[in-house]
Amino acid sequence: MTSSPLVVPGKSEVLVVTSMSGAGRTTAGNALEDIGWHVVEQLPPQMIEVFASHDAVEAPIDRLAITTLVTSADVAEAQMRAIRGLEERGLSVRTLFLDAADDILVRRFEAGRRPHPFVGELRILEAIAAEREVMEPIRRHADRIIDTSTFNVHDLTRAVRELYSGQEHIGLDVTVMSFGFKRGLPLDADIVADVRFIPNPHWIPELRPLTGQSEPVSSYVLAAEGAQEFLDSFEQALKPVFTGYVRENKSTALIAVGCTGGKHRSVATTIELAHRLNQLPGVRARAHHRDLGLE
Repeated sequence: MTSSPLVVPGKSEVLVVTSMSGAGRTTAGNALEDIGWHVVEQLPPQMIEVFASHDAVEAPIDRLAITTLVTSADVAEAQMRAIRGLEERGLSVRTLFLDAADDILVRRFEAGRRPHPFVGELRILEAIAAEREVMEPIRRHADRIIDTSTFNVHDLTRAVRELYSGQEHIGLDVTVMSFGFKRGLPLDADIVADVRFIPNPHWIPELRPLTGQSEPVSSYVLAAEGAQEFLDSFEQALKPVFTGYVRENKSTALIAVGCTGGKHRSVATTIELAHRLNQLPGVRARAHHRDLGLE
C-alpha cells in the first residue's frame, strides 16, 4: 500500500499562523478548528517541514493550520525557510500574522497576569519591542495581517471564520490603513488621504498620551470642523472606484489615511471610515494601523 504525506500539492492548503504575543494566536487557532481546519498548535518552526512530510494515517489533510511561537531571530528565519521549502514542493502556503498596538498588548498581559515570552530581564515594553523586531520579516512577508487592537475574542473569531471558511467573498476586501507621513507614504496603497487638516490632539495635554482608538481622541477628531464633511465626501468618492475595481476583477484594495505621526487623527478616521465602508454592498472593510505604537 502506497503511503502519502500529510499534505499534498494541488490538494492541500497550509496556513501558518504567527502573532505578536497577546495578539490572539490561540483564539485564531480555535476559530480555524471550528470551521474544519486541522490545527497543530505551537509547532516549532524548525519542525514544520518534517511534520508536513510525515505519512498520512488515512487520507492527506485538505486544510492544515499551524500556529507557531517565534522566540528568536533564528526561529523566525527557520520559519521563513520552512515556508519556502513547502512552496518549493508545490504546496499552497499562506501566512496569517496577528498584530496589536503596544499599549493594547501591555494591557492584555497585565490582565492575564502571564509573563511575556521575551521578558527575561526586560520590562514588558522592552520585551514587546524586542519581539516586534524579531517578527518584522515574518510580518513583512505575511499574506494577511489582522490588527486585533480593537477586537475582543468574538470579533477575532468572526474575522478568522470569514476569511478562512472556504466560502468565497464575492466583492471587494478593503483594508483602511492609518499611517504617519513622517515615516513615509505606504508604497502599496491604492488611494491615499491626508487628514492633517484636522486639529492635532497631540497639542492637547490630556489627549497626547492616548491614541485614536480611545474614545476621547476619537470624539475630538470626528467632531472637528470638516471631519464629517471629509468622511461623507470621501465615502461617496470611493463608491464608483470600488464598483470599477470589482468590474476589473480587482478583489482587494488598500486605502491609506495619513496624519503626521499615525497615532491620533489618522487612527480615529481610519476606524470610522472602515465602519462606514462595511455598510456598502459587496464591501468587507477592516482597519489596520501601520505606525501605531512606533512613535
